[in-house]
Amino acid sequence: MNFYAVIIGTEILNGRRVDKHFEFLKNELAKYGHELCASFVIKDDVGLMKRTYKMIRDDKEAVMFSFGGIGSTPDDLTREVAAEVFRNSKPVTHEKFKQDIIKKFGDEAYPHRIHMAEIPPNAELLPNPVNNMSGFALDRRFFFMPGFPSMSHPMSSEIIKKYFSQARKKYRYTLLAETSENTLIDVMQKLPKNIELSSLPIFIQNKPNVELSLSGENNEEVKKYFDMFQEELSRKHTPFKKL
Repeated sequence: MNFYAVIIGTEILNGRRVDKHFEFLKNELAKYGHELCASFVIKDDVGLMKRTYKMIRDDKEAVMFSFGGIGSTPDDLTREVAAEVFRNSKPVTHEKFKQDIIKKFGDEAYPHRIHMAEIPPNAELLPNPVNNMSGFALDRRFFFMPGFPSMSHPMSSEIIKKYFSQARKKYRYTLLAETSENTLIDVMQKLPKNIELSSLPIFIQNKPNVELSLSGENNEEVKKYFDMFQEELSRKHTPFKKL
């Protein structure tokens, strides 16, 4: 599965708020052996939101966590955009959610808060442990939550635990070598596609170093190719250490 984070909030991009979702979601997925495929911080802009959601929708392996924009103010655009992109529809009133809003706010549910119950057709409510103002899920792959970390983080944890806790184990080997990336490209090109390569150039005392990491689901295969890099470095008398 390809996990995406979409963090909606002009206030993050203009510096009025600091994003707390990326680090949390990355760490929460890692508990079950998952990694983020991509993370987007975007403005409260209909066109940009549509393009971002459509790109993720078209990835058949996508799982998306979308934060923000599901409230009742004019800049809360997520419900309407999600209905169009994922359902080719206008939002519809979710009766259970409507009753939850009325129960919590009484007469103050009208004329504005009640619109939070207008979500994409055939959406599943996501319980909000703080104030019972739900998020919603589509096809158990696309999850829409409030922008408040105190609400969305426990919601995200529950989603991951419920639907994505059965991850395949990955094996990783990492080394730090006193050389540049360029000297190892020929070896890098021999890696099969199922071995994930991470090559990070680092300068230590103004000298080029490279942190090289390999990972995959077959421990013997990952170790085989990791040994290939160690042998190449040893052949060239390049100092390195395993991390």
